[in-house]
Amino acid sequence: MYSGGLILLTFLMNLVLVPVVLFYLLRDWNNLIRQVGELIPPVWQKQIFTLARETDDVLAEFMRGETAVITIMSIYYVTGLWLVKLEFALPIGLISGILVFVPYLGTITGLALATFAAITQFQEWSGVIAVWVVVGSGQLLESMLITPRLVGERIGLHPVAVIFALLAFGQLFGFIGILLALPVSAVLLVLLRHLHTQYMETMRE
Repeated sequence: MYSGGLILLTFLMNLVLVPVVLFYLLRDWNNLIRQVGELIPPVWQKQIFTLARETDDVLAEFMRGETAVITIMSIYYVTGLWLVKLEFALPIGLISGILVFVPYLGTITGLALATFAAITQFQEWSGVIAVWVVVGSGQLLESMLITPRLVGERIGLHPVAVIFALLAFGQLFGFIGILLALPVSAVLLVLLRHLHTQYMETMRE
């Protein structure tokens, strides 16, 4: 009981503190960047600033790609569940599509909600199975085609590399690894490009 209350209290404190921290970060962002820049030795500033700008561009492309994936999968789930005549196709489809930002969470949540709704609505198992087919095919479509294409290509990763990154990070770090696989891979890709460029310049000298 004590631990449960402590967890709830911590959650509520974070809920209050996060917006406050974000407000001050956004308000003083330019000053913070300038102060951090002053801590960097002048001889390294050009290279580090270039690296930071490229990393920011890659992460921005990652967010745009994820937004496109969320939009497409929301439309897919709403349409698919509507076609199998699920009464709550709109809210369940939207929730499932929005949560694809967190790998597998959208599928798990959508499958649970859609299954519960289908069991209470349909009299036969054929309706429930049809819902499972929609959700399952959506997961395959998103993980094997849409995310590798819309996110991977935007951040410069081959679709096969996207799938491999998700599998490798998931195996090494579990759920958190799956969540961070693509943005971390994008940042590592930027670093590797710079290292390759420096290596080639050294070879020419």
